[in-house]
Amino acid sequence: MLDWLPENISLEGKEVDFFFYISYYLTNVAFILVAVTMVAFLIIYRQKPGKKAKYSHGNNTLEIIWTVVPTVILLVFVLMTQASWARLKYTPPSNPDVRVEVIGKQFNWVVVYPGPDKKFGTADDLKLDNQLNVPVNKQVLITLKGEDVIHSFFIPAVRLKQDILPGKEIPFWFTPIKTGKYEMPCAELCGVGHSGMNGELVVHTEESYRKWLKTAWSKKEEKS
Repeated sequence: MLDWLPENISLEGKEVDFFFYISYYLTNVAFILVAVTMVAFLIIYRQKPGKKAKYSHGNNTLEIIWTVVPTVILLVFVLMTQASWARLKYTPPSNPDVRVEVIGKQFNWVVVYPGPDKKFGTADDLKLDNQLNVPVNKQVLITLKGEDVIHSFFIPAVRLKQDILPGKEIPFWFTPIKTGKYEMPCAELCGVGHSGMNGELVVHTEESYRKWLKTAWSKKEEKS
């Protein structure tokens, strides 16, 4: 709907966009109403020759209305987003299609895939720098870790961002619905090399993903 936003390519991003548009248009309506009222007041109550200023004690009814109406709108918006936010940020999937670890450190992303034993932290893990490869239409669960300072793992195209705190394991998940290559920057100032901490999300077709896995493991075995 808004051309200046990056394209959404995730199932979860549709919900995020829905609530973004609600807040975007509500705040724009509020801004326009306030701006028009200010301009109208400047014209209506401008200084006029021979007319003295008159003090106004206000209008209690209007004050109650412009306090109650925004409060009700805010409460309704919070209640609408509560269930979605809990599902998107606080209820990680128990049986995702792909599991990956992403470790943030100054100044790159270390992407870890488990080996044949399906366990992380073992000798058969596949480690890549700054590239996350996933299949389309499959749910991806990422465990975020940090080695040094606070980083922020951000994939604008999937509409999700999560701070990474050293010493903590934080889940992050999404379901890509379109193939392609997308930006994966750090969104938290993390040192002098922060601007260069930018990875890439590659969303494959299922066939392409299987070929990529085969090639990646072959290269790992050759190095071993």
